[in-house]
This record gives sequence, C-alpha cells and structure tokens, in this order.
Amino acid sequence: MEATNAIEKLRAKCLERGASGIKGLARFFRRLDANRSRALDADELHRGLEEMGLALEAGEAEHICRQWDRDGNGTLDLEEFLRALRPPMSQARKDIIEAAFAKLDRSGDGVVTVDDLRGIYSGQKHPKFQSGEWTEDDVFRHFLDNFDADDKDGQVTAAEFLEYYSGISAFVDTDEDFVAMMTSAWQL
Repeated sequence: MEATNAIEKLRAKCLERGASGIKGLARFFRRLDANRSRALDADELHRGLEEMGLALEAGEAEHICRQWDRDGNGTLDLEEFLRALRPPMSQARKDIIEAAFAKLDRSGDGVVTVDDLRGIYSGQKHPKFQSGEWTEDDVFRHFLDNFDADDKDGQVTAAEFLEYYSGISAFVDTDEDFVAMMTSAWQL
C-alpha cells in the first residue's frame, strides 16, 4: 500500500471510530501512544494501527512518520498528527481564504506585514494599547502572530495564512458555513 493510500485509510479509520473532531482525534492519538510520551514513533504508529485493523506494510509507518514529522525529531506530536489527518480543502474554501489574504495584503507582494494593516485596521481599542503597554504596531504584530508559522517574524505569507485556515476548515462541516464565517470575519 502506497503512503498516500495509508493516510487515506487512517483518516477513514479515525472517522469510522467517531474521531471527527479535535477531541476524538486526540483520543485516537493517545490510544496509539503506548509509552505515554505524548509523541508517536514509527513502532507505536505501526502497532496501534495494526491493532485497529489497519495493517501497514514494512517501512510504511517509518515513511509516514518521516513525512509527517515537521520538526525533525523522529516522532509525531499531536499537532503534527492532526495536521496530517486534515482532509483536503475544497476550492471554494481556498478561494475565500485567498480573498481574505488579498484584502490584508494591501501592497500585493504576497506577504502581510504591519505596514499592510496600518490604515485599514485600528489597534487602539486593544486593552494593552489603551493601558500604554503596547503600541499600535505591537497590537498588529501580535495579531499577525496568530497566522504566522513557527518563526513569528511579523510577516505572514499566503501559505501560512492558508495553513492557519486549513486547521479551522477541518472543523467546519460545510463549505457554505466556512464561506459565511470567512465573509463575516473579514467583511468580504
């Protein structure tokens, strides 16, 4: 069985067991985590899936772990596990995410920065701005950190924005609901 096929079978197995939301997938992850390390190695993944009726061929568990292991530590943490099991997004969802990003990216350079936010949004009602603890630029930087990947460099790329909303998308049932949420949130 090819690795992509194994991933699809694993997704289906999770859904079959009622693990459709974050709590369900987290429970499924903990069930696989035999040594309670809060991370899965290839052996745990292989044994756990085998117990659940999803037998992988030799080397597939190692391949899947390498493919999903974003931080390179040789194991899968819960975030990596959840990210890998997200179903692909529909084109309608990708389109509305792109529209929201385009609204933020005033310069059109493919990166949203504090400069892009100035003049469109105001951070002056933020409690830390009002208390004098933060400047308006600090408010904007913290806002961008929500979408920024691990580096928190104050710049959000279209890929980072898409990745952020991919996580949210996985838990919104219909395209119509997701599009309505994005339209409202970003006033599109």
